[in-house]
Amino acid sequence: KQTPKKKKDRVQMKEINPGTEFEYGDVNIQMTSYDMCLVEHFAQYVHRLCNRLSIKVNESYAMPTKTNEVLFLEEKGSKMQLDAVLTTHQRVVQISGLSSTFAPILLEVIQSNQPEGVHLLIKQHTEADFKSRLKARPELEELLAQI
Repeated sequence: KQTPKKKKDRVQMKEINPGTEFEYGDVNIQMTSYDMCLVEHFAQYVHRLCNRLSIKVNESYAMPTKTNEVLFLEEKGSKMQLDAVLTTHQRVVQISGLSSTFAPILLEVIQSNQPEGVHLLIKQHTEADFKSRLKARPELEELLAQI
């Protein structure tokens, strides 16, 4: 007996918690690096640290990998040559309910254990952050516009 396949619902954005005077709302801890293994393990460390310190982790996810091509101009002529392809990997750990008195302690612990080559960004979660997670599909949007 086969169960009927459910149609996947579109991902709905949850309401963003703005926080209070004494507590931060939804906060994103973003880690970016050229080394996928390094950023993956550091994100895992931050996630476990927050769990151990009883900080609520809403979700932990990977952002789409970005690729940058490095070109250089040849000495003779105006032709561009491909020098290298750099891929940046990003992981996000979203937390909530972080008290304003405990935040500096958490940030200091995270920064003191931050590996070399990993860029750390901690900011409040916004609607733009949620939308940047989703992959743009222009072909699908064109077809929907035609209907």
